[in-house]
Parts: sequence; C-alpha cells; structure tokens
Amino acid sequence: MVLDLVVRNATLPDGRTGQDIAVTGGRIVAVEPAIDGEAGETIDAGGHLVAPPFVDCHFHMDATLSLGIPRLNQSGTLLEGIALWGELKPVLTHEAVIERALRYCDLAVSQGLLAVRTHVDVCDDRLLAVEALLEVKAKVKPYLDLQLVAFPQDGYFRSAAAAANLERALDLGVDVVGGIPHFERTMEDGTASVKALCAIAARRGLRIDLHCDESDDPLSRHVETLAAETHRLGLGGRATGSHLTSMHSMDSYYVSKLLPLIRESGLFAVCNPLINITLQGRHDTYPKRRGLMRIPEMRALGIPVALGQDCVMDPWYGLGGADMLDVAHMAVHAAPMTSREAIRWSFEAVTEVPAAVMGLEGYGLAKGCNADFVLLQAKDTIEAVRLRATRLAVVRRGRIIARTPPRFARLDLPGRPATVDPASYAPKG
Repeated sequence: MVLDLVVRNATLPDGRTGQDIAVTGGRIVAVEPAIDGEAGETIDAGGHLVAPPFVDCHFHMDATLSLGIPRLNQSGTLLEGIALWGELKPVLTHEAVIERALRYCDLAVSQGLLAVRTHVDVCDDRLLAVEALLEVKAKVKPYLDLQLVAFPQDGYFRSAAAAANLERALDLGVDVVGGIPHFERTMEDGTASVKALCAIAARRGLRIDLHCDESDDPLSRHVETLAAETHRLGLGGRATGSHLTSMHSMDSYYVSKLLPLIRESGLFAVCNPLINITLQGRHDTYPKRRGLMRIPEMRALGIPVALGQDCVMDPWYGLGGADMLDVAHMAVHAAPMTSREAIRWSFEAVTEVPAAVMGLEGYGLAKGCNADFVLLQAKDTIEAVRLRATRLAVVRRGRIIARTPPRFARLDLPGRPATVDPASYAPKG
C-alpha cells in the first residue's frame, strides 16, 4: 500500500518513542515503530514530540484583534471591557468581523491550534456577528473546526431582546447555548437564567457553556445551580462552566460541598488563566487574589478541567497570540502546579480535555483518528510547556498546512558552539 504521508521517529505524548504514523485518506491508519511502505510525503520527526492539535474551548472571536477600537481599557477590569464592547458593537461591520476572525484563524493554524469554541454575542438585534462567524466557520472548515456559542453578553434577562435573539441564533445554526448569570441584575435573575438556558439546551439536544461566576464575589455561586440542573436534566458530558473565578474567594467549607456536586453532575470546567489572573483581584490592595478556580482540588476529585485562551487583543486583554502553550505555561505558574505530573496535565488541558469539552469526533493519535497533529520542537510534553515549543509542522487531514523553522540562537563566542538549541538543555535521562 502506498501511504499519503508517514511521520518517522516520533515521540508521542504518552512517552512512546521511535513511533511512525501512517496516513491515508486523511486518517491515521497505523501508529507503530518502523512502518513499511512507500509514502507520497515523509516527515522525519527526529525524535521530537508529535501531538494531536491544540484546542481552545473558550474564546471570543467576534471581538478578537479589535484592541483600541474605539478606545483602550484603562482600568483593566472586566466591567470596563464589557462597557467597551458595548461601545464597539454599534460600529461593527460584517466585513470587519470576518476579516479579523480570518486573520486570527491564520494565526491559530500557524500555532497548531485547529479547533476553537468561540462565544458570539447575540444581544445585537442585527445578529451581525453571528452571521459573520457562521460565514467564517464555513470558510475555515477545511483547516479549522470552529464551534459557535450563542452568548447573551448583556444578560439573558437583563437585555430585552437576548432571549429571542438566542433562539434565532440557534435556529441559524449556532452550536451551543451560552449565558452569563452573574451579569444579571440580581442573584435571583442569574439563577433563573441558568435554569432557562439549561432547559433550552435539553429541549434542543445541544451543549451548553455558561460564563459562570467570573467575579471576586464569593457569594456568586451560579455554578451550583448549573451543576444541579446538569444533573437533573441529564446534561452531563454536554455542559460546561467557564471561568468559575469566584471559587478562589469562597470559604473552604462551602467548596467542600460544591466540588463533589460538580463531579456528580458530569460538568466540564474551563479555566482561562491569562485573562483571569489579570482581570480578577483588581479591587484588592494586598494580599491580591489570583482569581482562578481551584484547579488542583478539582483535578483531585476527577473533575475534567480544560484551559482556554478567552481573549486576544480585544477590550479585555491586550496581549495573546493564539498560543495554547502560553495558556498552559501560565496555568502552571498561577495555580500553582509545578510537579512533573501537573505540567504534563497542563498539556492535556490544551489538547485532549478541551477536545472532549467540544465533543470533537476523530480526535487523537490512534488508528482511525483524523490525521490532524502538530510536530513540536520538544522531546516531551513537559518540555513543550517549558519552552512554548516551536511548531515545526502542522498537519490537517494528512496535509501539511504550516511549517516553522527550528528555533536556534546563533552565537559568536570564542570557544563556544555556533548555535544553541533550548531543547538541548534539559537533563539527560
């Protein structure tokens, strides 16, 4: 049999070395040492890490790359960011949303990020961003999986048209039910919005992903309602609570009740470390809270936690570059989780876990999976996180769609090597 593509001498995320990956018809047909057969194209991995593509299960593509329009977020707070987005929405154009989104998708692909779940605001009666991103979704389908969440940014009840617009967006083909209960006018309205949105997801057979408790207020506890409704309506495995930052401010007795409830419900959790370590704790003097969910405790209970990028160059966050290894790197520091096991987990939290959150079919590095993967200039997943490793090649359905030269420093020092490879400085053995 003539193969379309074979990758030789790869190291896999599970630690196996010297592996070949054979591809035919856009799918992986074998993963084993020394695969025989001719191939139309061969990649010599040279012992470097080959991993399934990066996945971002929490993003806002309708706002991305809009930094400074119409002005900058001076306070750096979540609420000023929301206010800024409110100023930007009326001047959005269909063409501008598409142009920025496509530029971001190009950047994502270059970083080996081949699947993104993006929330899209439905509080604009024009549904301009919804229609624009549905068009983007169709355009990028050959090289990137884009999943849209109908997101009532101004509140499901707080915004007069949000409920009707959310249903309209779902009718147009938006994939996931979204919400933001902590932005409602009262705690009671927030609770009611969670119940209403979960009922919509159950009725339509859709996934649900709520911005939940993105606040420093320890009394913001809407994830409790989300977990309870997920359990009651059988939404386990299809429901996600994103941010959950108030958990960092809650007393430990309440958390000891909350976390088992989340585990029992089958709820996914998504932490966005880059954005939440900068947005949260803004009203604190000292000590300052880090404003992240309790990742180590959640992992210890078996709650699946993924990591998201959330924002890149927009009203909320003026940094970022579609690099999920940046996200993993920040999580390791901010949680903090610096054991070898935890660093390995951070890599899974930007690959396998968010793929499960999105329900991606054919994801992975096994026979029968889609031939989507990334070759990294690293010997293992820990080194990939440590170095935010260069993406030497990105493959989609068996076709190389991006390449980056290896990263070496060129030296001019008497008696020293001419080049320095950061990956070579890891301990041997």
